[in-house]
Amino acid sequence: MFALTNKPEMGARFYSALIQLSADHERGVDSMKVIQHMAGVLVEIYLTFEDPDQAMQASFKKMAQLLGCHPAKGMLAPYALPPAHIIDYETERGRLAARVFFEEWLDCNFELHDLIITVFHQVIVGWEEMSVSRAETFRLLMECVKKCMAFEVSAQELCDISIDSKVGKNGWSGGDCISALSGVAGRRLAISLSGDEMSAGLFRGSDLPDTLDRVVYSMTQEAVRLGVPAGSDWRFGLAANDTPINAPVRLIRELEPMCLRFFRAIELSGSYDQAIACAKAAGRMIAVTSGGELPEIEPTIAKPLAMAAITESYKYVCLDFEMVSY
Repeated sequence: MFALTNKPEMGARFYSALIQLSADHERGVDSMKVIQHMAGVLVEIYLTFEDPDQAMQASFKKMAQLLGCHPAKGMLAPYALPPAHIIDYETERGRLAARVFFEEWLDCNFELHDLIITVFHQVIVGWEEMSVSRAETFRLLMECVKKCMAFEVSAQELCDISIDSKVGKNGWSGGDCISALSGVAGRRLAISLSGDEMSAGLFRGSDLPDTLDRVVYSMTQEAVRLGVPAGSDWRFGLAANDTPINAPVRLIRELEPMCLRFFRAIELSGSYDQAIACAKAAGRMIAVTSGGELPEIEPTIAKPLAMAAITESYKYVCLDFEMVSY
């Protein structure tokens, strides 16, 4: 005899935790955060199935049946979704909450999925009573889910591509992979900026520009989530501003075409989204190469190596070198 989960109680607790995670004591509940946290929860459960993409499509279909509508169609407004670094951060918070919740689940994953979908259906229908269209909320949820899934798949697949194609066939080291992925992230970020943003995003003293700092944060947090020690040694040994730029141009030119082919395959088209995806992959590669009792590279070396590659590559493009296009 085995104990079954008390589903009504579990659903109520999960709903309460989801709302608390998105609440601010001054501004109340942030509905966009709720949507992103919901997306993270869904992605986490999709990843427990053998075919996450198929699970995602089946989940959307079931959600549409429960809501009695399809997601809103047409082009999204430019600022309908938060920027990629925010989506990455908030969906990862949702994924973490899901993992804590899953530890108490005693039944099969299909029943877990159905419980979660039921809770989310109630949230979306409840918002409609406050004049928030369920079709529009459904569309935003789907977009956040797809972006979160793209970031997770990219982090894994780009690491595998680096290891299989470059380490296995070209004799690259783990450090080369870290530098290449970080460098591609810095390059894709710089390419995503307009001329005015590039001018505003140049370095002032030793501080990173805000736009670069956000991408770096996605990289560092991915590494820390996977066991790399947190700390202040990420920027140790970075080159001063008065030294020549030393971007890993050769490594980037070898790896970036593979990254872009992969992004086309998963339909991740925005350069900024691609920068976040590459940054997460670099963070995961740091964890792969510097983890365990006998790491290939010590964390104290791997972390500043990644930082140097992403910052130098960003500066290389922003300062109008030939690497802007080739």
